[in-house]
Amino acid sequence: MVRHNNQLPDNLPQLQNLIKRDPESYREEFLQQYQHFLSVLEIFRLEPDKESKSLCELIIFLAQVAQCYVEDMKTFPQTIVDILKTHSTTLEPEMRNTFCRALILLRNKNLISPLDLLELFFELLRCPDKALRTFLENHIITDIKNMNAKTKDMKLNSTLQNFMYTMLRDSNPKAAKMSIDIMVELYKKGIWNDSKTVNVIATVGCFSKVTKVMVASLKFFLGTDQVDVNNSDEESDKEIDLKSVIMANRINKKTKKRKKQLETAKKLYNQAQKKKTKPVSFNFSAVHLIHNPQGMAENLFKQLQNGNERFEVKLMHLDVISRLIGIHELFLFSFYPYISRFIQPHQRQVTRILQFAAQSSHELVPPELIESVIKTLVNNFVSERNSSDVMAIGLNAVREICVRCPLAMNEDLLRDLTMYKNYKEKSVMMAAKSLILLYREQMPTLLAKKDRGRPTEASVEIKPKKYGEIQSLDYIPGTEALLTTAPDLSLEEGSEQSSSESEDEWVDIDSDSEIDEEKRKKVIMVKSNATTSADKSYSDNENGLNMNSDTESEEIEDGETSDDSILEKKKQEITKTSKKSSEKSNLASEKGDTEPDVTTLSSKEAIQELALTKLFTDSDFAKIEQEQIKKKMTQNNRKRQLEKEKTEFVKLDDIEMIYKKRKTDKEARIESMKKGREGREKFGYKDNRHDPFCSKTNREKRKTKNFNMIRHKARGKVKKSFREKQLALKKHLLHMKKMK
Repeated sequence: MVRHNNQLPDNLPQLQNLIKRDPESYREEFLQQYQHFLSVLEIFRLEPDKESKSLCELIIFLAQVAQCYVEDMKTFPQTIVDILKTHSTTLEPEMRNTFCRALILLRNKNLISPLDLLELFFELLRCPDKALRTFLENHIITDIKNMNAKTKDMKLNSTLQNFMYTMLRDSNPKAAKMSIDIMVELYKKGIWNDSKTVNVIATVGCFSKVTKVMVASLKFFLGTDQVDVNNSDEESDKEIDLKSVIMANRINKKTKKRKKQLETAKKLYNQAQKKKTKPVSFNFSAVHLIHNPQGMAENLFKQLQNGNERFEVKLMHLDVISRLIGIHELFLFSFYPYISRFIQPHQRQVTRILQFAAQSSHELVPPELIESVIKTLVNNFVSERNSSDVMAIGLNAVREICVRCPLAMNEDLLRDLTMYKNYKEKSVMMAAKSLILLYREQMPTLLAKKDRGRPTEASVEIKPKKYGEIQSLDYIPGTEALLTTAPDLSLEEGSEQSSSESEDEWVDIDSDSEIDEEKRKKVIMVKSNATTSADKSYSDNENGLNMNSDTESEEIEDGETSDDSILEKKKQEITKTSKKSSEKSNLASEKGDTEPDVTTLSSKEAIQELALTKLFTDSDFAKIEQEQIKKKMTQNNRKRQLEKEKTEFVKLDDIEMIYKKRKTDKEARIESMKKGREGREKFGYKDNRHDPFCSKTNREKRKTKNFNMIRHKARGKVKKSFREKQLALKKHLLHMKKMK
C-alpha cells in the first residue's frame, strides 16, 4: 500500500507520537529514519567540528523511540558513546549537550549500563564547557542517589569510587575539582558516607597540587553537622504565630478565609510537632573516619611549612591539623612552637589562631609544651598595656586551653591571672572569674584558699590527676542514691510509706523539698549507724541498746522524720559512739592491730554489687543524675554554676565572648524608647491654660501656618557675628548716652 502525501518523514515529533502508540504499524517509517541517521552520521564523521541540526534531531528522535525497537537499536547507544569518546573536545557544544541528553534518555530506559555511562561522563568532565560540566555533575549525583535509594549497590559504588580515585589524580584541574565536588556532595547526602570516600579525599585531595582541589578537600574536613540555630528560632517564632492564629479564630467572625487559615495553621503546627518528636540523628564528622590521622597530620604540617599558599589556605591547614590532634589525641610537638609565632594581638585572624591552639590541646600532650603556649599568650595579651577586649580574649583563650589540658597551668601563673577578678573592666573581670570556676572543678588546690569557694561533696571527691594517669572506677558514681531508697534500708519493716512510691518522685533541687530529702537521708544514716554500733556492743549489753534503738526508731517514725529535737539527740549519741570507736581504733593502731570501717566497706560493696546486678530504669538514672547535681551543691543549698563540658571543637564565640553591652539596632532602640514612654505624661509642648476652649497665642498659631507666610520673621532669627554684636552694643550705648 502506497501512502500519498506522507508528511511523516519530515515531521519527527508526530512520527514519534504515533510510534509510541503503535510500534508495529510504523516500523517501515522508523527503519527509514534509522537509515537516514546512518547516512547523516557518515557525513558528520568527515567534519566533526561542524554543527549538524538534522543529526541532533534524529538522535533525540531515535532515543525517544528506542524502547519500541530494542533489537534494531542494539548498537545505537554504543555508537553515541564512541562519538563522544572520539570527538569530545572537538564537538560543537550544543551537539555535545544533545548527545549527552540522548544517552540519559537511554539510561532511563535501561538500554545502556549505568557504569559505562558514568565512566563516560566522568571523562567528559575534562571538556572546556562549564555548562556541560554542571549538567553532568547534577546527573551523576542524581543517578548514583537513585541507584542507592532502596539498597546500596556496593559493587557499583566500589567500582565508581576506584574510578574517582584515578580522576582525582587527573592532570586536568577542572576534572579533578569536579570529581572532588561530586564525592563531597555524595558524602553529605549520605550515599558515599563510608571510610573509603573519606580516606580517598584525605590521601589524594588534601595533598593535590591543584590549589582548588586541596582547598575543597580541607573544607570537607572542616564541615560539621550542627543544627542551624537560626532555623530553630524561625520555627519557634512560626509556632507562636500559629497559636495566635488559632486563638484569633475563636474570637473573630467565622468566615471561609479564616477557616482555611486555621486549617493551614493546624497542618503547619502538626508538622512542627513531628519535627520535635523526630529522633536525633548522630552523624560523625569525617575526621573520625581517617585511617592514619597521625600520618595525615604530619604530612599536612610538612606541606604547610614548605608551601607558599595564601594566608587563608594556611589557616585551613592549621584548623585541620588542630582538629586531628585534638580528636585523635596525636603527638605533633613541632606544631606548638609554630603556632606560638602567630599569637600576637595585631595578627590577622588572631582569634581563629587561638581557637586552633585550644583545639590542639589534650591531656596526653606534655604540659611543658602547652605551658609555653600559655605563657606566650599571657605575655602578649593579658597585660594592662592592651585594651580590655584584648585582655578578655586572652583570658578566654587560656581557659579554653586549660579545659583540655589543666596540667599546663602552674600555680604562680594561675594566681596572677586570678587577680584580674577585681579588674575595673567587666569583660576582664568575668573572664578571670570563668578561669577560677574552671579550676574549682578541675584542680582546686592550685587556687588560693579564698578562691576555692565553698566545699561540696564533688570537690572533696576530686583527686588531681598526674600526667598520663587514668582514674578508673569500679562503680557508677551517684548510685548511692539508689541504696537509700531500697526497701531493706527503710526506717521500719512495717512502715506504711513504701519505698516504691518514693522512687518515682523527682525532687527539685531548687525547692524546699530537698531539705526534707536530706533529713530523710540523715535519719537513714542514723538507723544504719545505730544498728552497726549495736552489733559491735552486742557482747557488752545484749538487750539494752537494741531496745533503745528500736524504741527510738519508732519515735522517729511517729514524728515523720521532721522532728529536729530527735535528730539532735541521735546525733549526740552517734558522736559519742564515734569518739569511743575512734579511741579504740587509735589504741589498736598503736598496737599494730587495725580494723577497717565496717560501714564504708559495706556501702562500697553494695554500690559495686548494684552496678553488676541491677538493670537501671529511667527513674534510676534520674535519681543518679539528681545525686550528682546534689554533690555540686554548696552547704547553704545554693547551686554552684557548673562549668561547660569539654567538646570536640572549640567554638570561636567562646574565645570572642566579651561581657559588655552590645550595640542594638534601630528597631530595638525604637522599641525601648516606646516602652520608656509608657505611663508618663505626653511629651512635647505643654498646654498649661486653664480653659481649653480659649483662644491661642500668636506663637502657637505660627506652628500651623505655611512657611511662606512667616519667612520674613524667620529671617530675623539669623545669628549675628561677633563683630555685628559689638557694633550693635556700641550703637546702643551711644544712644543711651544721648538720652541722658
